[in-house]
Amino acid sequence: MATPVDGEGRPSLNGTIPDPQTKKLTDLPTELLEHILCFPVLKHVDICNVSCCCKRLHDVCHGRGKVWGHQYKLRWPRLQRFYRQNESCDWLREYKTRHRVGIQIRRTVESISKRFFTEVVNSFAEIESLGMPEHFCEDELLFILNSDKRKSLTLKYYAKKILYFLRQQNILKSLKNFLEQPTEQQSALEGAVLVDQYCNPLADVTLDSISAQLDEITEKVKKMLRIKNPSHPSLRIAQGQLSKDFELQRQVICALNSVLYEQLQYKGNECDYYNPLNSYIHQVLLRRTGIPISLSVLYMTLAQRLGVQLEPVNFPNHFLLRWCQKPTGTEDIYDFVYIDAFGKGKQLTAKECEYLIGHQVTADYYSAISTTEVLLRMVGNLLNIGKRGEGNEKSYQLLRDSLDLYLTINPDNVQYLLLQARLYFHLGIWPEKVLDILQHIQALDPSQHGAVGYLVQHTLEHIQHKKHPVTPEVKRRSAPEHLEVQYSVGLIMKHKRSGYNCVIYGWDPKCTMSPEWISTMRVHQLSNGANQPFYNVLVQDGTCRYAAQENLEPHSAPLEIGHPEVGRYFSEFADTYYVANEELQTRYPEDMDETLCTVREFYHRLTPNLD
Repeated sequence: MATPVDGEGRPSLNGTIPDPQTKKLTDLPTELLEHILCFPVLKHVDICNVSCCCKRLHDVCHGRGKVWGHQYKLRWPRLQRFYRQNESCDWLREYKTRHRVGIQIRRTVESISKRFFTEVVNSFAEIESLGMPEHFCEDELLFILNSDKRKSLTLKYYAKKILYFLRQQNILKSLKNFLEQPTEQQSALEGAVLVDQYCNPLADVTLDSISAQLDEITEKVKKMLRIKNPSHPSLRIAQGQLSKDFELQRQVICALNSVLYEQLQYKGNECDYYNPLNSYIHQVLLRRTGIPISLSVLYMTLAQRLGVQLEPVNFPNHFLLRWCQKPTGTEDIYDFVYIDAFGKGKQLTAKECEYLIGHQVTADYYSAISTTEVLLRMVGNLLNIGKRGEGNEKSYQLLRDSLDLYLTINPDNVQYLLLQARLYFHLGIWPEKVLDILQHIQALDPSQHGAVGYLVQHTLEHIQHKKHPVTPEVKRRSAPEHLEVQYSVGLIMKHKRSGYNCVIYGWDPKCTMSPEWISTMRVHQLSNGANQPFYNVLVQDGTCRYAAQENLEPHSAPLEIGHPEVGRYFSEFADTYYVANEELQTRYPEDMDETLCTVREFYHRLTPNLD
């Protein structure tokens, strides 16, 4: 029998004689090869392997080609907004850079937990010093945050803090650029949006989105105007072009009041006046509720778009707008009508403004103010809310953010510089920054020497203490002094008296609080008093508490605890308990085994037999 041969007379592997005209994959047109290699099932590793097969496939997979562009867009879709459509780009280089940034960011975030477990994180200068493209860093941080909701909680905790920090740094740069613009080019709305963005850096707040919402309201006002006066010039003139006719302006104001307060039901928040949401423009638009200054910024911006010039007035205790009733420039307070945006657009005379606040004021308080002064008052309101807070992390964060904003606008305000230094000192954070602030205060006002000297001395002690950190105490359940401790870290509990849900993140064999705290909390009224285990718990409402063992019991239906600090201590929510992260397990090395035993025993016992 003859031996099968290939096209050149050599035997073929399967015993057949191939057709010398048979096409190979590499003979296909480039466009078709690209289409095949862009099939969604193929990953970047597959493309790397394919491009190593031969020169033909290597050329098809070149860096500026369609294949690597497809891989890049498939893996990082959020980054597409940074590229123009059909832009010629070295996609392979972009892919490698983004991939490398992702690895570096993850390593940095993972290292932060070990370094900052025992103190408040205040700065992430190491992220900035990596010198990587900001949009790549942010994309990786968002990727971490959007991964499996119940896992990698510690990684997400620090990724969120880093993203918060990086966005705030960018917003501060934008605010500084805004403040450098000529006064006449500064928009109160843009400034208010920057304040909103800085205090809510993780929210999707943009000037474009806010402007789009105001455009919708403007169109509603025009529709109302069209009914009242079809020939009104505001229906035709370019946006922002001012009308000089007082009667036409009055028609705009009437239509604006009708739409804003009757149709859309905007209102001043009298019931919850000190809620910070009242100061954030995106929340005012969402909730249709605000305070005098935030409602005035919206009202003034809408009026401007419809051809009416209103000016902000820094009236004490109640921000107002003024509307000139004279054709020529005047500063006589009786030549203006004053509009109360908080009071549904009510129009007031100068005398009626005094009735509004219950006392007389000088003519200076009726003057128009600049956009910078508007922002200072807006931020000042937030500062006061932060100072009124309950001393929890949320109020401290608001106080920090509003101080940052205020001192960016007015960097030489000694009162607030000293408050910032005291806040950082109280929180035990950023001692080097505290020294810089104190040095600046001393240069501005030498009379503050006493307060500055005290803080300098104690800040230097804090810095010295940080150089020699105390080794954290390790608590073993098997130790004789800990035998009465019933519960362990990670267990989800319910408070028998107060009814709140919480998770344990620490414990002491006996109450370690001061006699004053024990007396205030009436610990002696408990059956076992202070001589029983006490537990550090994260509560569902966002507070941290110290609870007696006799007041706690395992939760009958374990649930996730929505506390912002959960990720600091736990790496995962495992349906019925939290898994302590590496740092917490170092503190309580025997607790996770105890937690697993408790979970198996308690919840298995509660589960009905299905057989």
